[in-house]
Amino acid sequence: MKEEEIELSIREDLGGTRLDHALAVMLPDYSRARIQDWIRSGRIHLDRHACRPRDRVSGGEHVVIRPDFPRDERWQGEDIPLDIVFADDHILVINKPAGLVVHPAPGNREGTLVNALIHHDEGLAAMPRAGVVHRLDKDTSGLMVVARSPGAHLSLVDQLKKRTVGREYQAVAVGVMTAGGTVDAPVGRHPSRRVAMAVVARGRPAVTHYRVVARFRAHSHVRVRLDTGRTHQIRVHMAHIGYPLVGDPLYGKRLHIPKGCSAELEQALRGFGRQALHARRLSLVHPESREELIWEAPPPADFRHLLEALARDGATPEP
Repeated sequence: MKEEEIELSIREDLGGTRLDHALAVMLPDYSRARIQDWIRSGRIHLDRHACRPRDRVSGGEHVVIRPDFPRDERWQGEDIPLDIVFADDHILVINKPAGLVVHPAPGNREGTLVNALIHHDEGLAAMPRAGVVHRLDKDTSGLMVVARSPGAHLSLVDQLKKRTVGREYQAVAVGVMTAGGTVDAPVGRHPSRRVAMAVVARGRPAVTHYRVVARFRAHSHVRVRLDTGRTHQIRVHMAHIGYPLVGDPLYGKRLHIPKGCSAELEQALRGFGRQALHARRLSLVHPESREELIWEAPPPADFRHLLEALARDGATPEP
């Protein structure tokens, strides 16, 4: 990976703090220890001068960073096929299949998207989280963006923080929705279920907008747009308002087979082995050209088959 420079200005609200603290706040994906190492090794200049971690900032200073990332030897590349929608020197846009875990974890070090990315581009092994700036759950399919350079990483993280990255999903929910709406409810760890999230008073702010695309006998096809990106956000919010996603093993209700439905629909519902959620549309500002870019990926075959079975069964809701 070629060395590049990141330029930024110290936020005014961080005036009076130490340089290393200010940069750690502004660059949350980089540890304070790493930032201190960059300062001491001359990789960070403040207003074009050498600096120290303890130097106090006033706000507004110009900072130039030449990042240096050691390769993460814990993650190895694997020849796993990738559906690459877009690629240049700065970003990759991937259409992730359902069933593919994004990050290696204890007990699951191989066969992940990160392993596939490092095989495709060895330079990603030296990027924070191999360039992954947002996640999709293992069984959620669809579009993800990956940063290939430090400057792109900083830009994408900043866009996500400012909520200017557009993320639109399609989902199939259990129950017939009367109208679309917005769920504005904080999401945090479930108080008793270790692997689950929930709407909790002390959770992080989370906003989900949903719109009905089609109503069926006992299900709804919805389009969902995120303002925030909390873990399991769509799944938690839809379950919270009483419309869990079809096939969701963590937040769903028992399988609901509409009375009198077709054999095709019953088979489709019984055979749908994941949450019915697909990240269909992604929009962002390109980190280098500043051009607004938009990508779309149609739902995969299992999702389309479910929608087709629902449509052929009839769009008359149950009383």
